[in-house]
Amino acid sequence: MERKQFLRTMGFAGLALTGLKALNGCSTDDESVTNTGSGSSNTPTDGSCTVSPTETAGPFPTINPASLVVSDITADRTGVALAITITVKNVNNDCNVLENAIVDIWHCDKDGNYSEYGGTQMQSTNYTSAHFLRGRQTTNADGQVAFTSIFPGWYTGRATHIHVHIYNSSGNSLLITQIAFPEGSNSAVVQVNAATAYGYTKDMNGYTYNAADNIFSDDDEGAETATISGNIPDGFSLEHTIFVAS
Repeated sequence: MERKQFLRTMGFAGLALTGLKALNGCSTDDESVTNTGSGSSNTPTDGSCTVSPTETAGPFPTINPASLVVSDITADRTGVALAITITVKNVNNDCNVLENAIVDIWHCDKDGNYSEYGGTQMQSTNYTSAHFLRGRQTTNADGQVAFTSIFPGWYTGRATHIHVHIYNSSGNSLLITQIAFPEGSNSAVVQVNAATAYGYTKDMNGYTYNAADNIFSDDDEGAETATISGNIPDGFSLEHTIFVAS
């Protein structure tokens, strides 16, 4: 555990819904994908009920998340549409859904940049006055929150990912974690990063895969890997279940 945390810290320091239409441009790539990583859901298949992995908030956490109560977090960012649905379950209640949990998410744009930060060696582009791709929602009776966003890009040393911070209804922190994306030859990650018509210009050259990512490399059971479906013209949908102790 100490080694893993060390690697995360050093890695960051050294590196500086369904049916939504893509938000910019057009494409002839309409190949659909249903890519679930290790299964159709990250709900345990062996009957276990275990808290999801705790991860670092990273170098770019939301500075004032309470001010960003919004479900459409796109703002002025363009890219392939992504509908995000997160379900929160409580391991202290037989893994039943948790209503009224507060869920913050944030991720980079298609170019790998975060809002609220920049002008530094870690991120040269200065977005310190912007608040795109960050938002807060409260879980409904089904334990779910939904966000409208764009498919994240990537930056050196990290696989494609989304950050999540979950609080109870009183605002006490329950879990900080991250969501990984399935990978493979026909995965959404590969398709999107080849979608130059939508502004994704990096392709997969120099991409860090989950197995080599300091955060996800030990996730052998795929507990942090989401379910992705959809296609580039219509947008993708991400579904993920996170387990907390409340």
